[in-house]
Amino acid sequence: MNTENNNLDVRQHTLETAQRIISRKGYSAVGLNEILTAADVPKGSFYYYFKSKDAFGEAMLQNYFENYLATMDTIFSAANQTMAQRLLNYWAHWLDSQESFDCQGKCLAVKLAAEVADLSEAMRLAIKSGTTGIINRLADVIDAGVADGSLNIEADANSLAQTLYQLWLGASLMAKITRSMDPMKNAMAATRKILHLE
Repeated sequence: MNTENNNLDVRQHTLETAQRIISRKGYSAVGLNEILTAADVPKGSFYYYFKSKDAFGEAMLQNYFENYLATMDTIFSAANQTMAQRLLNYWAHWLDSQESFDCQGKCLAVKLAAEVADLSEAMRLAIKSGTTGIINRLADVIDAGVADGSLNIEADANSLAQTLYQLWLGASLMAKITRSMDPMKNAMAATRKILHLE
C-alpha cells in the first residue's frame, strides 16, 4: 500500500471510529484520547490529519453527510419505481435506522445539531451544508414525482421538503426522548397525508 492510500485509510478509520462513539455519547462528552484509543491512532498522527478537535468534528460531519447523501442517491435512483415510492422508501429507511435507539453512526445530524451549533461555527456550517443537501434532494424528488404523476401536490417543492425534513428531525429527537417508535410512526402517517399518499 502506498503512503497516500495509507494516510487516507488512517484518516477515514479515525473519522468512522469517532462517528460511532460520538453518535452515542455526543460531541462534548468524548475526548480525543477516547477516540484515539478506540481507533488505535497515536496523538501525533491525529494532529497530522486534523489541526484541532473542531477541525476534526467538521471533517467528521462532512464525511457523514457525504455518505448520507450517497445513500439517498441510491434510494432515489431505484429502478422500476415511481418517485413517490422512492420517497416513501427513503422515509422507511430513516424509520428503520431509528428502531434500535442506538444509531451507531447513522444519525449524527440528529445527535449533534443542537449540541454543536453554538460550539463551533465550522461544525454548524457543515451541518447546514449537509442538511441543505438533504432538503435539495427531497425537493428534486418531489418535483420529479409531480412530473411523473405519482404525486398530486401543489405546494412549493422546496418548502415542502423543508417541512418534511423538519418533521422527521423532530420525530427522531422525540423517539430518543420517549424511547418509543410512536413519534416515527406518526411522522410516517403525517408524511403520507401531506403527500396525499394515504
